[in-house]
Amino acid sequence: MVETEVLRRFNRTYTQRIGALDESFLGLGLPLGASRLVFEIGEAGATVRDLRARLGLDSGQLARQLRRLEEDGLVRLAADPEDRRRRTVRLTDKGRAFRAQLDERSEQLAERLVAPLTGRQRERLTEALATADLLVRAATVDIRSVHPASSEAKQAVQSYFDELDRRFPTGFDPGDHHDEEHMAPGTGAFVVATSEGDPVACGGVQELEPGVGEIKRMWVHADWRGAGLGSRLLRHLEQVARDLGHHTVRLDTNGTLVEAIAMYERAGYRHIDRYNGNPYAQAWFEKELAG
Repeated sequence: MVETEVLRRFNRTYTQRIGALDESFLGLGLPLGASRLVFEIGEAGATVRDLRARLGLDSGQLARQLRRLEEDGLVRLAADPEDRRRRTVRLTDKGRAFRAQLDERSEQLAERLVAPLTGRQRERLTEALATADLLVRAATVDIRSVHPASSEAKQAVQSYFDELDRRFPTGFDPGDHHDEEHMAPGTGAFVVATSEGDPVACGGVQELEPGVGEIKRMWVHADWRGAGLGSRLLRHLEQVARDLGHHTVRLDTNGTLVEAIAMYERAGYRHIDRYNGNPYAQAWFEKELAG
């Protein structure tokens, strides 16, 4: 396909230009992978689990890289005082000096790469790279089912509630009623999309009646909109509804969420009469699921 060839050609060109193939990235004595790990640990440090999720590394690969950094005196590993089962990683003084050099030389390399370009060309490059970064990240997010009472589900739902509170003219109060049990495995489902370990989208399916499911709490982080993640998540939730045995799905939304309404209409949802008592709902939709 043309688009995959363009992406592969860009990858070949870019990895060569930035020195990703060098054993000593930016002349600092470490390959790109280990240098990136130092950057991700940062001034605040990180847990091993967070690094693994953020960088998509398996346990063995991460352990080997951390062992090398520790042997080089760049990092220090210790048990997390808040949870002895977890390990934290922090930069030593030598590690912080290395990271400062890494930042400085990375900035110098970026400046050399764009130096031949005109101001307008730099603007075009910035816009193109920002779009490419968003679309690639949106295409590679991890969408998986979790228990609605899990910490990552609660974090995503709280972000959803916070946004509703900001956007609704009268604010939003989720109240004391929580329908987690209706989206728990066995009766429904809840999914969270994560990127680099952070929730960026979520949604759930619960049963209204035999064969009819309801999509609930569908949310996409504002920074990720415009990349098709919402439509991808909606298709995923529809498949989840099929897997649960539903032939029809319904959902509601508030009139303030115009982009959500437009997405539902494009996806083939039709407007129907009110079917629930949600006080914040102003539009109700239904769709027959093919297949």
